[in-house]
Amino acid sequence: MFKLFVKSTLFTLLFSAIAVVSKAQIGYDYAQYDLGLGGAYNQVYGDAESVKGTASVAASFNFNQTPYANYIFELQGGRLEGGDVKSATGRYFKNSYTALVFRGQLQAGELIDYSGGGIMAGLKNLYVSTGVGYVLNNMKSINRTSSTLKYEDGTPFYTGGLDKSNELYIPARIGYEFKFFNQYSQPSFKLDIGYQINFDLTDNLDGFNTGKTKDRWSQISINFKFALGGVTSYRKTL
Repeated sequence: MFKLFVKSTLFTLLFSAIAVVSKAQIGYDYAQYDLGLGGAYNQVYGDAESVKGTASVAASFNFNQTPYANYIFELQGGRLEGGDVKSATGRYFKNSYTALVFRGQLQAGELIDYSGGGIMAGLKNLYVSTGVGYVLNNMKSINRTSSTLKYEDGTPFYTGGLDKSNELYIPARIGYEFKFFNQYSQPSFKLDIGYQINFDLTDNLDGFNTGKTKDRWSQISINFKFALGGVTSYRKTL
């Protein structure tokens, strides 16, 4: 009888300890991997005289070292466009581009104490991000010749460049990640809204190789991220 009592007591204590530990993990757990899908509104600031807005789509794989320190591998595809054949230089381009991007992303929650709620809790999902990108440019349409400007010998003004090129660029991004939690208080779905400027390291994003500054393009993007698994724990509640 005494042995049965001891076994029952030990079992009860063990079960209670497991329950306490499990309960303590609620609000601390997160998935280490996300799959992201989204799109962006793009504008190129290059050598063409006018700027146009275009769309692109993206798919990403995210590794979350912590809920607030993330590494993103992203594949983009879409169109970049700008200029006008009726402008003074005649420069117009339509670039069907593909880009591969790697970014590190640091959210404020990794650095600040948000346990008291309020403004700090609202700021914890604000982030900055940078890394490196590789873009493949393919001009589907381009005009290099002006219909109005001419050289001294009477030939039309012409802007040189490449119809196809591969280039490195540096992305600089700021954004906010809205986290949505499941019944276990784990972030299972995220909405990422960001503004990004990409600094081209050469000068053929728009197909024109001219001017004193290199090309750059901006992106306003929305990405939906879905937790894939690899659940682990964080040192603070989320």
